[in-house]
Amino acid sequence: MYKDILLPIDLEHESSWKTAVPTGVKLCEHSGARLHLLAVVPDVGMSIISQYFPKGYKKELSKKMLEQIRAFSKKNVPSGIPVQHLVAAGTVYEVILKMAEKTGSDLIVLASHRPELKHYLLGPNAARVVRHAECSVLVVRD
Repeated sequence: MYKDILLPIDLEHESSWKTAVPTGVKLCEHSGARLHLLAVVPDVGMSIISQYFPKGYKKELSKKMLEQIRAFSKKNVPSGIPVQHLVAAGTVYEVILKMAEKTGSDLIVLASHRPELKHYLLGPNAARVVRHAECSVLVVRD
């Protein structure tokens, strides 16, 4: 059924993975797919802002996030499921779309909050991923 499943998570917000991880795990168990756990280091925006951060902060932050995502995986993903741990920097939905393509994922599983009126007007990351992904997307409500 699926060979590669991309599962973006935000380790700071349980709502980004509480329902999505069990769903992704079940799909992997059922189809024998490899799970790609992705954490995104958000882009700080304009270069004028980034000049106030210490040199190499993105690299150091990525290294720490990779350690955290490995620990998260050990705790939340059964040992029989092959897992690739990924950390990338940039705009969240753009990174998800790029990593889905890079990993050859045939499914993206991500969590989404119940929409509020402002999200209909602005479009959350989940909506952008659904609109622009070249593979199937499963949005899991929390």
